[in-house]
Amino acid sequence: MQKSKRVTRRQFLKGSIGAVAAFTIVPRHVLGGPGQTPPSETFGGALIGCGGQGNGTFNGLGPNVEKLAICDVKFLKHADNKKVYTDFRRVMERKDIDVVAIATPPHWHALISIAAMEAGKDVLCEKPMTRFIAEGRAVAEAEKRYNRIFQVGTYGRFGANRERHKIMASGLLKECKAVYIKHGGLKVREWSGLVNAQPQPIPRSLDWDMYCGPSPLRPYHPHRTGGTHRGYWDYEGGGMTDMGQHFFDRFQYEYAKDDTSPVEIEAYAPPAHPEACGMWGWVELKYADGLTLVFDSEEWGERYNRKEDRSVSISDLDEQSQRKLREMPEPEPLVRFPEAIRTRKQAGGHAAVSHRCVSLMHLANIAIRTGRKIHYDPVREQIIGDEEANRLVNQPMRAPWHL
Repeated sequence: MQKSKRVTRRQFLKGSIGAVAAFTIVPRHVLGGPGQTPPSETFGGALIGCGGQGNGTFNGLGPNVEKLAICDVKFLKHADNKKVYTDFRRVMERKDIDVVAIATPPHWHALISIAAMEAGKDVLCEKPMTRFIAEGRAVAEAEKRYNRIFQVGTYGRFGANRERHKIMASGLLKECKAVYIKHGGLKVREWSGLVNAQPQPIPRSLDWDMYCGPSPLRPYHPHRTGGTHRGYWDYEGGGMTDMGQHFFDRFQYEYAKDDTSPVEIEAYAPPAHPEACGMWGWVELKYADGLTLVFDSEEWGERYNRKEDRSVSISDLDEQSQRKLREMPEPEPLVRFPEAIRTRKQAGGHAAVSHRCVSLMHLANIAIRTGRKIHYDPVREQIIGDEEANRLVNQPMRAPWHL
């Protein structure tokens, strides 16, 4: 008896066209129904980055995704074969891979996401979305150009205050006096890098050159891998970017800032190390309409106390504006990734909005690293009048890697 083969979504859709006129007995698993998933809703998946968060990220693809490939730079002894890889580009060549879960360190997120979408695959990417601002815009453009589904795996906005979003998105509130202060929870001390680590032998199972990828090729030290990679500018941005996209995805949606960014950013922090992320006190980010967002680490120096939290509510509108607001349609429901890849509707945390969200953390880190107040143009996505700071918006990549 010949071994049955998995029927992919593409094969099913292609084959069903020519079979309309022919009489045949169709197996139950093709028709679907209770306890059965039709091939049109079955997807081949790959996990790229198989560390502690990898399986959790893959599970976010949904229940109808079969894991056909795994890829990690630590698999040097076992790759490449039909299932295990060290080079993500080999995964992209697979025609049976429909969706990709990316759980690598963030310095790889943008390049792998773009390559996957170019290859016709949908992407669920771990947070933070990118390592620097220009990467995010490149991912958003790729999502649009290749008409793919992209989602950052935070889902914070799915629990957001929808009335507040409606107020802010309506345009009825011309000036926003709200102050949103996030006290603690950003793991600043936990994800600080080592400043005097001595080089160590590279493990034989690790492709260190591929791990560094577009980032500088530094001497190997185990603290630069695993969860502690977060403590180095080469790969991430400390606790700020590790936890920030979780917290501020919701803020970004509630205050309807998915299409813009703060214009003034000021940090209270000691001088930053050129390689290792370190301690900081607070960062204040102000939007053009007056809305103020504050990250308060509660781990270094004095606590932020210049303003008190103040949210937006319907009482901030006059009676006429309140009537207009009630007449407006309610916000469209947000679509989660498993539904998005099935229906081809845009995911709730798609690339363009996730880019604006992670830009908050990148701008805060730029203010920390330069030690001065910065002014940002959210349309051009450039820092104004400070070339040193602006170089951190679009950082060079190590050859041959490039956006």
